[in-house]
Amino acid sequence: MAGSGRSNHMAPGTKSPSSRRSFVKGLGAAGVVLPALAMLPRCALAQDVTTSYASAAIDWKQFAGQTITLAGAIHPWTNAITPLLPDFTELTGINVAPDFRLETTYLGALAIQLNRGDSTPDVFMFTAYGQGIAGRWLEPLNAYYSDKSLTDIGWYDESDLLKTARAFPLWRGGERYAMPITSEAVTLFINGDALAAKNLPVPKTFEELLVTANALKTDDMSGIAMRAQASGNSSVPAMSFLFSYGGDMVKHNRAVFASPEAIAAIEMYGRLLRQGGPAGVSGYEWYHVLDDFLQRRTAIAIDSSNFATDISNPARSQVASKAVFAAFPHVDGRTSVPFMSHWQACINAKSRNKRSAFLFLLWATSKPTSLKAAAAGLATTRVSAWSSEGFKKAFGVQAAEAALTNLQNADVERAKAILFHPQSRPILDAFMIGVNEVVSGARPAKIAMTSAAEKANAAIGG
Repeated sequence: MAGSGRSNHMAPGTKSPSSRRSFVKGLGAAGVVLPALAMLPRCALAQDVTTSYASAAIDWKQFAGQTITLAGAIHPWTNAITPLLPDFTELTGINVAPDFRLETTYLGALAIQLNRGDSTPDVFMFTAYGQGIAGRWLEPLNAYYSDKSLTDIGWYDESDLLKTARAFPLWRGGERYAMPITSEAVTLFINGDALAAKNLPVPKTFEELLVTANALKTDDMSGIAMRAQASGNSSVPAMSFLFSYGGDMVKHNRAVFASPEAIAAIEMYGRLLRQGGPAGVSGYEWYHVLDDFLQRRTAIAIDSSNFATDISNPARSQVASKAVFAAFPHVDGRTSVPFMSHWQACINAKSRNKRSAFLFLLWATSKPTSLKAAAAGLATTRVSAWSSEGFKKAFGVQAAEAALTNLQNADVERAKAILFHPQSRPILDAFMIGVNEVVSGARPAKIAMTSAAEKANAAIGG
């Protein structure tokens, strides 16, 4: 639904008496049946980690002495998993060599490595699923799941995964080439002080968002910040607008973002940023948006729910106790459809250490590891981790409820249609060139998005 069910006038950072009840309800609404673990007393959730792994019918030491390379973007997942890598080595005897870089640099270098058939990295964070499968870069994983020497299905407990995480990696025919490692949906963030100063409610519709952004804009603070760089990396918020207006990115193997719905969505996106955005917003990536919000340079931000960890951290954020986390806006008469995604981790099809790499993925996405990562504020794929006290303390109950609302409203298949397309990168690049032109005022939405769709379809046809 478009609304979260919580008061839009709630003071930032406060928790209603019903927050635990509504939070658990939200987990169910996100498509999961809460297992008994989610309701266990805290002492049960805090059981000794060694015991948790020892209860698996797996020989954790079977690849002792091997070394695997783990590649990824500098990201909440890599921040959370890095301190836990010594635990994995102690458990398995497998050494892990991490290689983490800025996201744009990482994704560019990874594609080159995989395309030339390098045997490293062994395990890597990945987004271009369709391209990776078409290029035979990714190792199929179903056989590893069914190998009893590697996987204890009962111990791993896939029923504890969020519904979106169970559906996301499934390829045609039911094969899996990845394990989801994070959960995120596009979310609305607002500086509560700025909102209160104008005595305004949290906007629910896009028209209300436009009015609010303009009302909150000052000489020192933009009204709203969102990504607008002419690169596919920046496409996440704009796609949320497009989906929520009733559009699609790809349908029947054609780019369809020149539809009337898509044009209306991007016109609103451009109006918001032209009227309420900061100077230079046409060059904004996610880190510009986050930094502006943390430093009180923007009143409203729209981006990944995973921003919550930084926003709620008083060591990094000037709005830590003042931020409002809310459902993504909607068009009158429609339900919002924010973009959602799971970062995934894959095994290199050319790796020389595939079985030890799979053991790492199993460990990294297991209940006990997810519980530890969640205590650092990571939005994992596990219901038990989302419902843990450690996660709620680090991430924030209000932020978690907003993320779950947005995950519930998201359309997994619509997101997969673009993310898993073999030509996802050129399609997304073309889309964001068009969006960038609208934001900068270089072209009206109809002309920009028609041209963008033509470029994308040329890439598909080629």
